[in-house]
Amino acid sequence: MPETTDAQAVTTNRDVYPLGETAAGSLTTHSGRHLSELTLAAVCAGDLGPGDLAISAETLRRQAALSEAHGYGKLAANLRRAAELTAVPDDELLAVYNVLRPRRATYAELIDLAGRMESVYGAVETARFIREAADAYRAVGLT
Repeated sequence: MPETTDAQAVTTNRDVYPLGETAAGSLTTHSGRHLSELTLAAVCAGDLGPGDLAISAETLRRQAALSEAHGYGKLAANLRRAAELTAVPDDELLAVYNVLRPRRATYAELIDLAGRMESVYGAVETARFIREAADAYRAVGLT
């Protein structure tokens, strides 16, 4: 029998939610710290930085698998995009947010942005989302 990944295990076990309580030992933050290391004492001692408090791509993928298993496909898609976006620097992510607002970019600029997200960050689902937004904006005259 083939091995199962954590994400696959989540899809078959409906009793794992919330992950912070049932799988805390295997969850890590964006910086790689284990969830158990996030304590008030660590905060007060100055031992934690911003990356220590940010969610990891793997945790988001596990949440997506769990959401999908429970029939929440749109939420799962959002969580998968969020997992992709953990690789994007904060300043660039804010720029993407601003560009996605109506009339902030041309159709061509949005398509270029989608290509960049895909080629630089491997954010395939995010790129697809941006292309869909570009098409929708163009259809109603917002680009």
